[in-house]
Amino acid sequence: MHNHWHSLFLLLISLASLLIGPSSWAQSSVTLYGVVDVSVSHYQTRSRLRAGQPSALPVAPFAAPGTISQSATKLASGAHTPSLLGFRGQEDLGGGWAAGFWLESTLTPDDGAQALGAFDRRSTVSLSGSVGELRLGRDYVPTYWNLTVFDPFGTVGVGANLWNPIGTGLTTSHGKSPANLMPFDNYVRASNSVGYFLPGNLGGFYGQVMYSLHESPKQSGVSHSPSKGGRNVGGRFGYQHGPLNLAIAYQEDTKDDLGGFDKDRLKILNAGVSYDFNVVKLFGQLSQIRDERSKMDVAHLGGIPYPFRNESNGKYTGGLIGITAPVGPGLIRASYSRVNYAAPRAVNALNPATWLQDNDARIEKFAVGYVHNLSKRTALYATIARTRFKWNGALNAPMAISPGGGVRFATGIPGTSAAYAPSSSTGYDLGIRHAF
Repeated sequence: MHNHWHSLFLLLISLASLLIGPSSWAQSSVTLYGVVDVSVSHYQTRSRLRAGQPSALPVAPFAAPGTISQSATKLASGAHTPSLLGFRGQEDLGGGWAAGFWLESTLTPDDGAQALGAFDRRSTVSLSGSVGELRLGRDYVPTYWNLTVFDPFGTVGVGANLWNPIGTGLTTSHGKSPANLMPFDNYVRASNSVGYFLPGNLGGFYGQVMYSLHESPKQSGVSHSPSKGGRNVGGRFGYQHGPLNLAIAYQEDTKDDLGGFDKDRLKILNAGVSYDFNVVKLFGQLSQIRDERSKMDVAHLGGIPYPFRNESNGKYTGGLIGITAPVGPGLIRASYSRVNYAAPRAVNALNPATWLQDNDARIEKFAVGYVHNLSKRTALYATIARTRFKWNGALNAPMAISPGGGVRFATGIPGTSAAYAPSSSTGYDLGIRHAF
């Protein structure tokens, strides 16, 4: 009887090993990680009365004021490091090959409203080896890495450089009011992407290329049938050795519509460099965004329809300089960023004369902050930033960048005809960050 039960036990063990054995043959690991970052943040905008804009109540003291402001104090999330929750894992396939996955979701611990409802930050599966890594899914675009790696504030909080809000606003608004400026997918991340990363054994050289599919259906026999809106292509190449890190990146984001007849594309080029002297680390960025639009129109000359194109190109250029300096258990951070906007110079095919919009603009931002590390995973931080606006004529909507928190620039006073334009904004973050 004893031998019978012993034989049965060995049989069960053998069957179990057959069922679970393949997953244990290869060495694998899964990691749960996250960041919880909450701050008390204040945001304020100030708008200035446009020159030559009369008020409907012109008699003092009821005349429209020279400036008006909007402000709010909020409990915010991710002002130092984005709050997130993620899972990542890797399996050793042998022969130098490995398979991996990365699933990462945004958290909003200030109100608890967003958690694992979607892996919006990153959701990828990959295969890597001595020749590099192939990565599929939703991932960061190449140009975004230069914006965040070479920014002392990492493109988050009130101290973040100007380029991230300009790019996200541009790709969504295209001339709409500031209230419509919402983040667009392909400026920071791209879904449906295929990416390739160079291996890490190239003597300090690194790089990646990415292509995201627009996934629009194509109908046979119909020219220009698929809209290519959502297609994104880009690449980034750099060199890192010791205290030096530098990289250049390019991205083209397509927003074509009407079956491809109307073309609308953002072309982004940026470069960054940092050098760590131990006592201070220096950062630098140069960036350019070209908003190229070509719209198909139809005119009637003598009753005969005449198709033609209207073309307009807006350009944003500028950069950032910044520093970080360790002080005991803490870190001082500071940056200055600037963007110059050249308004569209449009060309009408029926009238080749170029017309100019007199609304060129410039934005400057100063930010300074301090991070006090209580441990390797927990830190207290404080940041303050101020932005100034200068313009000629009517300021273009994508340049009206708010400091955050949903606080916008006032454009007028109800009941009057007074018109206002952005003048300055101020914000601060006081918070705590814990990573696990």
